[in-house]
Amino acid sequence: MQLEFLGTGAGVPGKFRNVSSVALRLLDEINSIWLFDVGEGTQQQILRSTIKPRKINKIFITHLHGDHIYGLPGLLSSRSFQGGNEPLTIYGPKGIKNFVEISLKVTQTKLSYKLNYVEMTKPEKIYEDDKFTVYTDFLDHQIEAFGFKIVEHDLPGELLVDKLKELKVPSGPIYGKLKQGQTIKLEDGRTLNGNDFIGHAQKGRIITILGDTRKTKGVDNLAKGADVLVHESTFGLGESKLAHNYYHSTNIQAANAAVKNNVKQLLLNHISARYTSKMAAELQTQAREVFSNTKVVKDFDIIDIPLKKG
Repeated sequence: MQLEFLGTGAGVPGKFRNVSSVALRLLDEINSIWLFDVGEGTQQQILRSTIKPRKINKIFITHLHGDHIYGLPGLLSSRSFQGGNEPLTIYGPKGIKNFVEISLKVTQTKLSYKLNYVEMTKPEKIYEDDKFTVYTDFLDHQIEAFGFKIVEHDLPGELLVDKLKELKVPSGPIYGKLKQGQTIKLEDGRTLNGNDFIGHAQKGRIITILGDTRKTKGVDNLAKGADVLVHESTFGLGESKLAHNYYHSTNIQAANAAVKNNVKQLLLNHISARYTSKMAAELQTQAREVFSNTKVVKDFDIIDIPLKKG
């Protein structure tokens, strides 16, 4: 599981930061990629990555401001030309379907795959399969906005191979049957219950991805216990009043949210073009004084999210 940042800037594209888009790479888990926001130029960013558009089967939109959705029609169209024939689902606030459908109609774009929509109107569980559940909650921005919490289900425990070797259980198909919890009888007459040789379930990972927001209870609801929190940092130290007036957050507010909600890692994005590379580093330094495991991400940063130990 990895997060790849395709755009980490705020408002308008810049020389070194494109506007908002982040990919959750779930290739090892479900052979899919989920996109969160699709700002202008996202497909150009994808061309500079190893992401294959046909692998994208879910797109989550935090809100309908242009710097988060202007790249969506183009990406959907290009996916048709690049081998994407499987259905794709777009999750977003009310109005996202209208935006996409009008864009495709006016440009007479025909897609080679089925497009599904889930328009969100309240905090709720919006998706669940046998591996992941996705929740959403309100953020506080100038228009209706949502954040997302992706919860990986607990993984089955590993087969206790050392324990089997101690009992001189021969390796081979027997191990596979025990891993499935089956009860087997060995040639020497011993009977083994597979459940006795499987370790504790491994805790699934939690990833919280927020869009534009100022401080609100929805942030806490989504961030609680997250392994990774992706939080906007449009403003810096001493700019809390400006952040409030423009419905955004500061780096310190994001760091406080990470501390309050027992987050493991904080990734700051949606960085204003006012913050050059040196100033962006200062955003990180300031935030680390509140929450040490903080990183200001750049375009094309890839963040590994390993399984929890134990």
